[in-house]
Amino acid sequence: MSYTLRGRIESRLAAVLLPFLAACVATYVLGAWWPLELMGAMLAAGLVLDVVVYDRVFAFQPGWLALPLGALELGATMVLVRWLDIAAPLKPAIWFFVASWLVAQILGHAGLPLLRLSYAEDGGELGEAGLALLLAAPLAALIAVGTASVTQPPTVYLSAGVHQGPLVLDHALTLVGEPGTIVKGGIVVTADDVTVRDVTVSGGRNGITVEWAKGVKLKDVTVVGAELDGIHVRRAAVSISGCRIVSPPGYTQGIDLSFAGDLDMSMVEGCTVTGGQEGIVTNSVMAVIRDNHVTGTSLRGITMTEMSMGEVEANTISDVLGLGIYCGDRSECEIADNTILDVRPDPNGDPSRAGIGVVSFFGAHAELEGNEIVGARKSATFASATITKP
Repeated sequence: MSYTLRGRIESRLAAVLLPFLAACVATYVLGAWWPLELMGAMLAAGLVLDVVVYDRVFAFQPGWLALPLGALELGATMVLVRWLDIAAPLKPAIWFFVASWLVAQILGHAGLPLLRLSYAEDGGELGEAGLALLLAAPLAALIAVGTASVTQPPTVYLSAGVHQGPLVLDHALTLVGEPGTIVKGGIVVTADDVTVRDVTVSGGRNGITVEWAKGVKLKDVTVVGAELDGIHVRRAAVSISGCRIVSPPGYTQGIDLSFAGDLDMSMVEGCTVTGGQEGIVTNSVMAVIRDNHVTGTSLRGITMTEMSMGEVEANTISDVLGLGIYCGDRSECEIADNTILDVRPDPNGDPSRAGIGVVSFFGAHAELEGNEIVGARKSATFASATITKP
């Protein structure tokens, strides 16, 4: 089919009507803006490609191009999502994109040609209906952006310098630190929909505490020298990304997520955790632990225990004592594509800590795939636990 530029734009706007309504419903049901934000990113990526690439490159667009162009638009959308920091869960976001793409294909190949018999001859233009779409789209965008700006939590900027804590955040807001912002004595989050970004926390019993809260995001935070946990999460659902935790020796943990098995999935992604007894720990939590670097721990690198469920994926664990990844106490763990290097045996003689890459313990089940383990025994099971491999 030979599209005009107007035809491309009008056809795309028609194809996003149903996904837009679905995103509105999902935003209302989930109480989160990411479905609409994702829809906006998808539409923006498609429109830019329509104007900059497709209209100039494809005088005639054969049907078989739909799949490779869909893959290109998926990649462009993912770039936008990352750049705009849209907090969309990966798998639901991809499924939403796929469903929206299928709707567009059905409309483009069957629905619109049936509704407008001259659709192909008009280069995809929709006549008066297309003009209405061109006028309605900016209005819908303004309404969505205006509603979001009114309902989103306020943003508070913390000036550079040292601030005495603990800071208690007991209502929804976004706390952003300027370069050089340091909070001494910790931050405590007790409210839903709090975001803390670009802040360094020094000392405190726990560096950042999150209790009884949902929708909490910790982005690019640094915690140094906390007495117990760098990040301490209880009965809360959180997303932690890009953090840096440095724990002193002793009974310390980098990140501890506990007692939230009935809440939404938590995420720890892209963090660097150094020192302490354990790097990243989950107790009775559903969590995804992905793309982190854990080093220098004296007990375990990453722990998923006490009937936790989740994924431990694409992490790097190096120079740790005892074992790298632990799946324990009837937990269900998917452990994939991790790199585990130089796990030293614990001199106390505990066989479960004899320099092992992955341990499944006490009725737990671990699924292993694609892990690279160097300088350690690959894996072991204890106390009626199991491990499966492809």
